[in-house]
Amino acid sequence: MDYLDGLNPSQRAAVEQTEGPVMIVAGAGSGKTRVITYRVAHLIRKDVDPFNILVLTFTNKAAKEMRERIMKVVGNEAKNIWMGTFHSVFAKLLRVESTKIGYPSNFTIYDTDDSKSLLRAIIKEKQFDEKLYNVNFVYNRISSSKNNLVSPAAYLQNAQIQAEDFSTGRGSIGEIYQIYAQRCFKAGAMDFDDLLYKTNVLLREHPEVLYKYQNKFKYLMVDEYQDTNYSQYLIVKKLAANNENICVVGDDAQSIYAFRGANIQNILNFEKDYPDLKVYKLEQNYRSTQNIVNVANSIIANNKNQLKKSVFSENETGDKIKVYRAFSDNEEGKIVAEAIAQEQALKGSKYHDFAILYRTNAQSRAMEEALRKLNVPYKIYGGLSFYQRKEIKDLIAYFRLTFNPNDEEAIKRIINYPRRGIGDTTIERIMIAADQNNLTIWEIICNAHKYLDSRSSGSVANFALLIQSFQVMTKTHSAYDTALHIAQHSTLLKDLYSDKSVEGLSRYENIQELLNGIKEFSEREDIEERSLDIFMQDVALLTNDDNDKNPDADTVSLMTIHSAKGLEFDNVFVVGLEENLFPSQMSLSSRTDLEEERRLFYVGITRAGKKLTLSYATSRYRWGTLTSCEPSRFIEEIDARYLELDFKQAQKKTDNPFLDEERSPWQQKEMFSKPKPSSSVRTSSILPKAHVPSEGFSPSDTSGLQVGMEVEHERFGFGKVINMEGNKPDIKATIFFKDLGQKQLLLKFAKLRIIK
Repeated sequence: MDYLDGLNPSQRAAVEQTEGPVMIVAGAGSGKTRVITYRVAHLIRKDVDPFNILVLTFTNKAAKEMRERIMKVVGNEAKNIWMGTFHSVFAKLLRVESTKIGYPSNFTIYDTDDSKSLLRAIIKEKQFDEKLYNVNFVYNRISSSKNNLVSPAAYLQNAQIQAEDFSTGRGSIGEIYQIYAQRCFKAGAMDFDDLLYKTNVLLREHPEVLYKYQNKFKYLMVDEYQDTNYSQYLIVKKLAANNENICVVGDDAQSIYAFRGANIQNILNFEKDYPDLKVYKLEQNYRSTQNIVNVANSIIANNKNQLKKSVFSENETGDKIKVYRAFSDNEEGKIVAEAIAQEQALKGSKYHDFAILYRTNAQSRAMEEALRKLNVPYKIYGGLSFYQRKEIKDLIAYFRLTFNPNDEEAIKRIINYPRRGIGDTTIERIMIAADQNNLTIWEIICNAHKYLDSRSSGSVANFALLIQSFQVMTKTHSAYDTALHIAQHSTLLKDLYSDKSVEGLSRYENIQELLNGIKEFSEREDIEERSLDIFMQDVALLTNDDNDKNPDADTVSLMTIHSAKGLEFDNVFVVGLEENLFPSQMSLSSRTDLEEERRLFYVGITRAGKKLTLSYATSRYRWGTLTSCEPSRFIEEIDARYLELDFKQAQKKTDNPFLDEERSPWQQKEMFSKPKPSSSVRTSSILPKAHVPSEGFSPSDTSGLQVGMEVEHERFGFGKVINMEGNKPDIKATIFFKDLGQKQLLLKFAKLRIIK
């Protein structure tokens, strides 16, 4: 029993309670994996046959790690445990039993691409509008139906579902679902969702099979139970019905996958299914400092729908949590990158000790650029590097072709994207004609009527005219206006906008983020050349694929908080903490959605072991318009005792001619001690807001500008000129801005309004 000696009292009690229904509420960093593995090992040590134990996880990595740990205690007997992800375990079960529901034992498992390819073919065969019946939307609709155990027949008979489809003009989704299911069955194939859906069908329609596995799996354990959907919940409930030796492990405070169908009520209402339930709470956090744990507790306390627990840490108190305020997302990236570089240099930390977490993948752009400029190595997890994402590469290919029409790779990438009726055969003919006539591909395209048949030459000629119109645009318009025009008139934006899936929305947001970056570039006041081709040059230098491919390389980790779940780092930066970004705008319509956003923030915070930093920007570009941002309500919900506000420029009292010595909100930290409002009531933030230009703002003629004059900048706010240098037309003014400190601007680009 020596393997139990290293457990704390709560952990040991949970391990030793092997009989009956058990729920282990495991706070972040509380040793959950150790408890699960030792509990399984303890069962085997008590002579439970490993073949009678079923352990369900959500990742293969978790299953592998657990099995290896169990082997260290019980040896090779651990190999006989039925352990793995829901999908892998029930695929194994279906291989044995699938003939009972009409499938061969060697059925094919379709991946997402296979499924979408079949759906695409069905939509085309039925001559449905491919934009209206976007394949990603249809796929997600069918997937959601299966996870809620809605069959094709039930889908077609459900009046509410049908009414919803018809209201969006997609009344034939049920028909597509039915044909898709028939085609899969005829092909002897199951898709990913079928592995759970068909298991439910099998257990429902064949009581003898259910009885067989109820008796086989005498002990069930489910990891991350808060992430289970209805289909998973029902399978587990049926299998445990006879013996009720079921143990679920999870943390309702880390339930963040509702968009995938996860139902937090499964864990919140677990006691209703098992009145004799024994509950064990793992509340000691071994990962984080006391300050980080206290911050996490003060955040999650605002959720009403939760299982109450008191997480604590006996680690060192640790640093207070820094809150950085930046003027823009680019400045936020710079602040974060500099903080990492400084920490690494001063303390000798490894880069892999750092993680930058954000709400959406599009936010990685500013972080990546700032890290590259300081030569800080990084790796994107859970997604591609911003400039390597398909949609970004597609739009950049249009930019490349506009400035260099002989760029063959760009031509091949976008000549038929979005679709314009130029198939592979036509592209092949263009390349052959170019080779035979010793011409470039672009020259063939521009003279399509000479080298191609009449059926295909029209579409190719229209493509040439489109690119030529973009070339004309570059001569008279700014980088941003040109980029936006290309994104719109290539119909790339429209194509992405029509995809209403989660993935489609993310791709659309990424294009928005690229355009935002170009907008900022086109308005920079520290450079003279700000055309789109110069931006492209900067991007090309920024994105050379010279990264070390070694997965063990010492790199900073960049990822969404969803991707970070289950991971831990010594130093964590949670960035972009602004209203409508985090919490996201879509989450503000209901308490349920807002509470999930708060749980997501909680997950981000609890990834940190030694040091946690939060940041937000007071302005961001949204579709080319500079938008003021309000600090996230989540910052306000944190007990101020654990915060350190790092607004450096605003704190330089002696140098700031505008600072109110008597009352500076971001310096008067005692204001935080006022009673907090309830989470359902919003108050104005005590954190400083972005500058809003004066009504009727219009730049003045600055030819007579002098030291001592007070001015207003559209973005930087109010300031006083403290120095001027240089000769016309390159006069530079040093201006001290009230909220941002000292900045040097080139007058011919500065767009200042002279106040007096």
